[in-house]
Amino acid sequence: MKIIHKDDVTAKVMESDELKGVSLRVMVSAEDGAPNFALRVFDVAPNGHTPFHTHAWEHEVYVLSGSGNVRRENDDVAITPGTALYIEPNEKHNFVAGDEGLSFICVIPAEQKCCMDK
Repeated sequence: MKIIHKDDVTAKVMESDELKGVSLRVMVSAEDGAPNFALRVFDVAPNGHTPFHTHAWEHEVYVLSGSGNVRRENDDVAITPGTALYIEPNEKHNFVAGDEGLSFICVIPAEQKCCMDK
């Protein structure tokens, strides 16, 4: 069993033309022996955003704090603490933080690497 606190995991800070103010903490992954899922925590700075992207696997997201929008192909939907999302395989999406920032849990298949995991 692995038990770890978010504050004990070093955040990987990411900046590029496609994303702004994003940090990622990999809490549980295949490296820990997890055979099925990886659990990651994303923190997005105020008015920051993840890339508008797709990938071949589903993932589930749960908003912990802050607010913002999830952008889909044809619209944006407001998200706040307690919002849960199921993002289908190959569904184009990104997260845009509001003025207070945004923090969320993201679960993906253990062996996958997202464009933000590079």
